[in-house]
Amino acid sequence: MSLAEPIETFEELRCKIGQEIGVSEWVTIDQSRIDGFAECTGDHQWIHVDPERARRQSPFRTTIAHGFLTLSLIGALIQEMGVVPVSTQAAFNYGLDRVRFVSPVKVGSQVRMRTVLMSMEDKGPGQYLLKAENTIEIEGEAKPALVAETLVMLYERRKKATA
Repeated sequence: MSLAEPIETFEELRCKIGQEIGVSEWVTIDQSRIDGFAECTGDHQWIHVDPERARRQSPFRTTIAHGFLTLSLIGALIQEMGVVPVSTQAAFNYGLDRVRFVSPVKVGSQVRMRTVLMSMEDKGPGQYLLKAENTIEIEGEAKPALVAETLVMLYERRKKATA
């Protein structure tokens, strides 16, 4: 779910420090997404890609998403929320301060993300380092899939000089 009104400026975003700035739509984690991630990363561990064996041997009785697949959803979900200021020219992953994989995501589950803006640091003219706490929730589950503190460097679009 995107915000009612997009964030226009970095100053507007700064006013949201300490607040929840967005909640994404639900995303289905199906077997084809898990298999595609396994193909891209080379991580073909049976608990992720072998439904028959998982049904027999896994404590979850089904396949589960890779933890890093769930983590990788953060970038797309944050864009979907519309919380990046309209005046942003570019955004780059800067790092992770803390990641905890709390609960496995079983195939067929729906997940969504809640994001709280923790801090916003000026790094130079038109450059801002944002720290956000992102919680990926699993529909119908008490515990989240993961909680990750992400760092993102945003660059503000330069205003064109007028003659």
